[in-house]
Amino acid sequence: MDLIKEALSRGRPALTEHESKQLLQAYGIPVNQEQVAMDAESAVSSAAGLGFPVVLKAAGTSLFHKTELEAVALNLRSEDAVRKEAERLLNIPGCECLLVEEMVPGSRELVCGLIRDVLFGPCVMFGLGGILTEILEDTVFRLAPLTVGAAIEMASEIRTRKILNSLRGESAVAMDALSRTLVALGEIGMQHPEVAEIDINPLKIRPDGNPVAVDALVVLKASS
Repeated sequence: MDLIKEALSRGRPALTEHESKQLLQAYGIPVNQEQVAMDAESAVSSAAGLGFPVVLKAAGTSLFHKTELEAVALNLRSEDAVRKEAERLLNIPGCECLLVEEMVPGSRELVCGLIRDVLFGPCVMFGLGGILTEILEDTVFRLAPLTVGAAIEMASEIRTRKILNSLRGESAVAMDALSRTLVALGEIGMQHPEVAEIDINPLKIRPDGNPVAVDALVVLKASS
């Protein structure tokens, strides 16, 4: 894709979150609604258009790990709150613009992505997401490309697979949509050797069971 070629031509090690989601969306992976804002007032306008509550993030071509930099503001419910956080985020080193995103409801968070193994090539990853990813290390892997059947089987192998069932009034995870997401990640790995890694964390599950990528990072492999 052109955005991958452009990033590599500029010597960038990864796509921005917005670019990463554009790549995912091009392969049919659902992403949350978001708009790019260049200043506080345009962020307020975007938030009003999306509808409250919203998430606000600092963004930039060198800004990848936002949580550690406190570059994410969640659950903003008013224009004043958006304006205040926008002014704070714009002062974070490396911030070039803001992402104004819908606050996706749902209590379940999964993780999925792609790694490129030296021996086996592109491998799809799936597991428990959010802050528990590194704590519980409940993830499984499959070689790409994946079939839908293999993706469904893969999802059922995590230790915490009960999270895929209906839970606290929320519907069971839509396995057709989840499997399509995993298959699509494998396709990206097969079709784009320049992609070294993809990290979608969290893949949020809406109350109706449908998955949506609310944060994403695509790491690129420097051309030899």
